[in-house]
Amino acid sequence: MSPRAPRIALCAGEASGDILAAGLISALRERFPDAAFAGIGGAHMRAAGMTTWQDADALSVMGLAEVLAHLPRLLRLRKQFRQQVLDWQADIFIGIDAPDFNLGVEKWLKQRGLPTVHYVSPSVWAWRESRAAKMGESADRVLCLFPMEPPIYARHGVDAVFVGHPMADEIPLHPDRAAARSQLGVAADIPILALLPGSRLGEIQRMLPVFLAAAGQVHARKPALEILIPAANPACRQAIEAHLADIAGAGLAPRVLDGKAREAMIASDCVLLASGTAALEAMLCKRPMVVGHRIAALSYTLVKTFGLLKTRYVSLPNILAGKPLVPELLQANCTAENLAQAVLHWLDNPAARAELLPQFEGIHQSLAQGAARSAAAAVAELLANAD
Repeated sequence: MSPRAPRIALCAGEASGDILAAGLISALRERFPDAAFAGIGGAHMRAAGMTTWQDADALSVMGLAEVLAHLPRLLRLRKQFRQQVLDWQADIFIGIDAPDFNLGVEKWLKQRGLPTVHYVSPSVWAWRESRAAKMGESADRVLCLFPMEPPIYARHGVDAVFVGHPMADEIPLHPDRAAARSQLGVAADIPILALLPGSRLGEIQRMLPVFLAAAGQVHARKPALEILIPAANPACRQAIEAHLADIAGAGLAPRVLDGKAREAMIASDCVLLASGTAALEAMLCKRPMVVGHRIAALSYTLVKTFGLLKTRYVSLPNILAGKPLVPELLQANCTAENLAQAVLHWLDNPAARAELLPQFEGIHQSLAQGAARSAAAAVAELLANAD
């Protein structure tokens, strides 16, 4: 690195990456007040002081058909962007998530002598561990959100550092349930079930009907139950309301929220959710949960036949604990009856809820490492070694 203030190039292509990168930029600025930041990013990165050559929206494509339609443009953008990073004389490049785009940029820049970092490891602990070795071809250092990731990279000779999970820093160890209920306008003394069928339309289509059927069975046992369904965006809200129209008159009246998933979780007595980041968030909110998940039959057959899934569990609370803290009802076991029974177990069993809480708190504390500053320290060390 030259004696001038460092030039740090970054690329984030998703909303979550934009937020993650903004925290990293702020933490790096504490170490390097005169540093320059430039690259591809969104509003949060700009607010943190980064110059954006392209908006993160340029990378936002979903679904195979859309990816194929935009592939020529994305390839041109990647070629243009990596050269721009080199011409800008960046001292280091940090790719935040978005591996399909960033790993190619990182590999090209690394081959030309520029130090590279990839922030957010793919789920190498769950499937295709061989990706860990491929990551080493692109990134000089991988910044990991989970503690089980660096040992996997070490087996493949890749430098990886556990920096903690930013969500564990954001969510208090003891969330304020009364405040969440007040914010949502929910009475303090009624049971609440939060339904989180997913944030993609396909997930909602696949999971919401069985979740609603399960909620109906729970409601039959507990007529005072209030059901909250956070919608990630307007399209999700429209899809949720279409399903609710199908059950109109069935005596079930769930309330759809615009966003506010975290508030709904904290306010609830139990969360019924599809697997994914929502399970981690529910755990950090210290809420009992039931994980219900279905994937396409062909996909499931391939996963089972070829042993693609390397973990015993699918939800992060169970994976991080190494034991079944919360029920996972998958594929044929994901029925309304089974889901309802599992929800009622939490609602009717205060001792089980009390036993769960300290285990969730322990995992929370292990993940709360001050992720932004830990990541900045790992980047600063790489910069220093490049001198």
